[in-house]
Amino acid sequence: MQMDALNGVDDVRALLASGRYVSDDSLATALYLSLKLGRPLFLEGEAGVGKTEIAKVLSDTLGRRLIRLQCYEGLDIASAVYEWNYQRQMIEIRVAEAAGATDRDALGGDIFNERFLIERPILQAMRPHPEGPPVLLIDELDRADEPFEAFLLEALSEFQVTVPEIGPIKAAAPPLVIITSNRTREIHDALKRRCFYHWVDFPTAARELQILALKAPDANEDLSRQIVTFVHRLRAMDLFKQPGVAETIDWANALMQLNAIALDADTVSNTLGVLLKYQDDIQKLQGGEAKRILDEVRQELAAAD
Repeated sequence: MQMDALNGVDDVRALLASGRYVSDDSLATALYLSLKLGRPLFLEGEAGVGKTEIAKVLSDTLGRRLIRLQCYEGLDIASAVYEWNYQRQMIEIRVAEAAGATDRDALGGDIFNERFLIERPILQAMRPHPEGPPVLLIDELDRADEPFEAFLLEALSEFQVTVPEIGPIKAAAPPLVIITSNRTREIHDALKRRCFYHWVDFPTAARELQILALKAPDANEDLSRQIVTFVHRLRAMDLFKQPGVAETIDWANALMQLNAIALDADTVSNTLGVLLKYQDDIQKLQGGEAKRILDEVRQELAAAD
């Protein structure tokens, strides 16, 4: 689909649906405004709620290249933007010296040009692409250090990066920027102001059932309802890490591999490692607690029927 064909929020919802992503109205609205007004979209929320998937779906459905910058502690400009190809520069210097070149200023100008740049994700996203501006995913920004945020201010407000030896390199057409954060720390307001903001929450039970129907189609309807209801009960508990949508999908697919047609206490206890990622949380659920929650799930579904 072409960007020009997106004439409203419903079109964006249809676009996401074509990429097997179930969106709500608020997310579709934020994404529509971001695409139409050329502003980065800052997505914040718990891990596993589908933030990163939005960028992947956009890339697939719009036919744009996906350029992903995975953030981590210690991320710097050399890893995120560019660095000089020092080996090629040294070879160029030796070749010039062997040819009798003596003008150091001219030689310096020769080796500090774009031929010797190694482009990293942000600079790559500023370049023209045959299929159109790429989708730039800056993933888990909260894992990077605060000084890196300061650098992003220029990149996101002007859609350009400055290489001191060359000058500013500006994007001919701005990339489609998606920034995600799991909120392990607060992102500075100056960066947020340059973006449209959306909090990606856990889906409602009805929407999560729709997601399972797309991502785990082999699960029967009754089992899917039990899975979703059980997971929503867990999210109401005081756990170190609540299961995300990704874990719900993984659990449903794992249960299919075990030929489960309904939840039972033993199967739940034996597969908690698919759903929960911390031993303290698993210990809290194993045995009697899992059975108690499962009994409540059955009662809730029976009452709904």
